[in-house]
Amino acid sequence: MSTEPFAAVDVIRAKRDGARLTGAQIDWVVDAYTRGVVAEEQMAALAMAIFLRGLDAAETARWTGAMIDSGERLSLRVDRPTVDKHSTGGVGDKITLPLAPLVATCGAAVPQLSGRGLGHTGGTLDKLESIPGWRAALSADEIAAQLAGVGAVVCAATPTLAPADRKLYALRDVTATVESIPLIAGSIMSKKIAEGAGALVLDVKVGSGAFMKTLGQARELARSLVDIGAAHGVATTALLTGMDTPLGAAVGNAVEVAEAVDVLRGGGPADVVGLTVALAREMLALAGVSGADPAEVLASGAAYETWCRMIRAQGGDPDAPLPRPRHVHVVEAPETGTLARLDAYAVGVAAWRLGAGRARKEDAVQAAAGVRCLAKPGERVTRGEPLLELHTDTPEAVPAALAALRDAYAVGEDPGHDDALATRGEGIVLDVVRA
Repeated sequence: MSTEPFAAVDVIRAKRDGARLTGAQIDWVVDAYTRGVVAEEQMAALAMAIFLRGLDAAETARWTGAMIDSGERLSLRVDRPTVDKHSTGGVGDKITLPLAPLVATCGAAVPQLSGRGLGHTGGTLDKLESIPGWRAALSADEIAAQLAGVGAVVCAATPTLAPADRKLYALRDVTATVESIPLIAGSIMSKKIAEGAGALVLDVKVGSGAFMKTLGQARELARSLVDIGAAHGVATTALLTGMDTPLGAAVGNAVEVAEAVDVLRGGGPADVVGLTVALAREMLALAGVSGADPAEVLASGAAYETWCRMIRAQGGDPDAPLPRPRHVHVVEAPETGTLARLDAYAVGVAAWRLGAGRARKEDAVQAAAGVRCLAKPGERVTRGEPLLELHTDTPEAVPAALAALRDAYAVGEDPGHDDALATRGEGIVLDVVRA
C-alpha cells in the first residue's frame, strides 16, 4: 500500500481540467518525480496539461521553489555584492563572455552557471571550451574560491543544483512542451536562485532567432521571471532585446570567443558593445555598486585582464591560438545595394548544420564551426563580394547550411547613407520589466 500523500493521476487530472494545483500538490509531484515515484509518462502528461492550461503566478513561484528544494543551494562567501545575468538564448549571443569580467572589474561578483547549445541557439560552455585547456566542471568549493579571488566564474551547474529541472528539461524537449512559459520560467529561475546570487538581470530575447517570437510573448515571460524572483527574495529585472538579426558578426564557438576578446580589448561590433554595457549598468545598479562607468571600463581594456584571470583559473590559456576551420566557404552578395535583412534564425540553423551546435544533448560540437556575417542590415554590399563565411571541419555539411540560408538575406536598392538604418538593433533594448 502506497504511503505517498497524493496519486500522480489525480494531480494530472486536476490540471487537465483547469484547476489550480495546491502548494502541497506541487511540492509532492516535483519531489516524487525527482525520486522516481512519478513515472516519466506521468510527468509528460502533467507537462502537457500545464502547457495547455498554464500555471498562475503563485503556482509558478511554488513550482520553482519545489525545483530549487530538489537539490542544494550554493553558498557564495564573497565580500562584495553578487549579481548574475541570464539570456533566454539567441544567435551570436556571446554577451556573457565580455559581460562577466566587465561587471567584476566594476566591483560586483558574478557567479554565472551556464549551459550548452541545443538547436539553433549557441551555448556559452561550448564557446568557452574552444579555448585550449578551459574546463566547465567546477566543484562548489572551486566556484566559491574563484568568485572570491577573480570576481567572476562561468561554469556548468553542479549536479546537485536543481536536479528536478535537469530531469524535466530533458522530458520537455521530447514532449513538445518546451515553449510553456511557466515551465520555461521555472526552469530558468530554479537554477539561478539556487546558485545564490543576490540579484539577477535577465536578457529576454524577442524575434526570429529567439524562442519568444513576439514582443507580447517576451513580455509575458519577462513578467513571470521577474515575479518569481520577487517571490523568492532575489532582486530581478528583465531587459527585452531584439533577436531578428544575429548579434555581432560571429556565430559559432571559437569565432564568438574571438569577437568577445575584441570587445574586451576595447573594440568589437557596436551592437555587442552596446548590449554588454546596457546589461552591465543594470547589473551594477541592482547590486548597489556605483562609481565605475561600464562603457569607460570596457573601452579601456581593463576588463580584458579580468577575463585572462578568469580563463586561467579554469585551466585555460587566454593567449593560445583558437581553433581554425579546415574549410571556409564564402557566400557572395547577389547584387549591389543595401542589405535589408539578415535572418537570425536561418544563420543560427546554418551554424548548427556546419557543426557549431547539436541536435541532441549527447552530440559533439566543432570548436571552429560557425558563420561570420560580413555585413549587417543597413550596410552597403557589392555584387560578388563576400557576404557570409561558412566555417566547418566537414565540407559535406556546407550544402545543408546553404539550404538554411536560401531565404535568409535580401539586398535592396541603396537609399543612400542612413544612420538610423545602419545602426538599428545595435545594443537596442525594446522594453524593461521590473518588480
